[in-house]
Amino acid sequence: MRLEKRSHSSSLALALAPLGAVAFTLLISALLVLWAGAPVGQTYGVLVKGGFGSVFAWSETLTRAIPLMLTGLAAAVAFKARLFNIGAEGQLYVGALAAVAVGGLHGGTGFDLPPALLFGLMMLAAALAGALLLLGPALLKARLGVDEVVTTLLLNFIVLLLVSLMLDGPMKDPTAMGWPQSVALLGDLELAKLIPQTRVHTGLLWACALAVGLWALMKYTVLGFDIRAVGANARAAAFAGVPVTRTVVLVALLSGGLAGLAGAIEVAGRTSYLTLDMSPGYGYSGIVIAMLAGLHPLGVVAGSVFVAGVLVGADSMSRVVGVPTYIADVIVAASLISVLVATLPTQYRVRWQ
Repeated sequence: MRLEKRSHSSSLALALAPLGAVAFTLLISALLVLWAGAPVGQTYGVLVKGGFGSVFAWSETLTRAIPLMLTGLAAAVAFKARLFNIGAEGQLYVGALAAVAVGGLHGGTGFDLPPALLFGLMMLAAALAGALLLLGPALLKARLGVDEVVTTLLLNFIVLLLVSLMLDGPMKDPTAMGWPQSVALLGDLELAKLIPQTRVHTGLLWACALAVGLWALMKYTVLGFDIRAVGANARAAAFAGVPVTRTVVLVALLSGGLAGLAGAIEVAGRTSYLTLDMSPGYGYSGIVIAMLAGLHPLGVVAGSVFVAGVLVGADSMSRVVGVPTYIADVIVAASLISVLVATLPTQYRVRWQ
């Protein structure tokens, strides 16, 4: 038995594979629900209602989905070029750190710069910080062949230690009663709410606009063609005249910038200050979302809402039926494994000898 690469993959099969993977994941998770002694139908019903059953549920799901969209886009564009960025978590934190450093200058006043200018500088600083954090591993891969999975993963822990150092040191809020957090941003630097009396903010519009823009870049531009060519076969792309190193560097800047923006938007839209537990693993969940979406930027939007709904709904599920919220992590992780297995037959066929 051997696997043979298909010359053409069916669009219908590619679309159905993630749906089949999600259905299989829910089936496997149902066994864990039964093991916990809870009824499967009621458990899933409460999970869906908790994530999508009301205006408040939708607002919480969409709020949780915003950073997931951006980290999912960061993973999708990097993976498309076979730059396996596992460091979106660290890039998110360093972006948030840069945003707070700029927006919270001089005790939170930003040296009295106009809010519009300061907000733009804050977002630019976050994108640059995330981009530069990924640039090093990308250059190491392009020039020396260093495995970027290792370097980007280890950088996550280095960044978290740096954030901890800054929040306990020079960036610590003196009015936080000893709690390690940064100075809060001014109200003028915070993102407006989309729905009154909820937490969902205009960062959702930013994330959706970036998804559309990334889709257009990948589909209609020379850079998008170069990214797809390098991802398909870097040696063949170089032989055809594609600047491989330059493409990898641009992808690194784009991917890291998107993850850095996720941190800035999370601070400006939801928390207003930086803490060490700001992200419950958005960078890692973004990888799952990118794979569920088949690395398609518009699919990342739908995948983010799905994963966010599962995470939000799990809180209600835990309160009503007593199933631990960790079942949500199982669903997300199992979805990644399932989608990898489900997409295999769409790209390869089995040949018997």
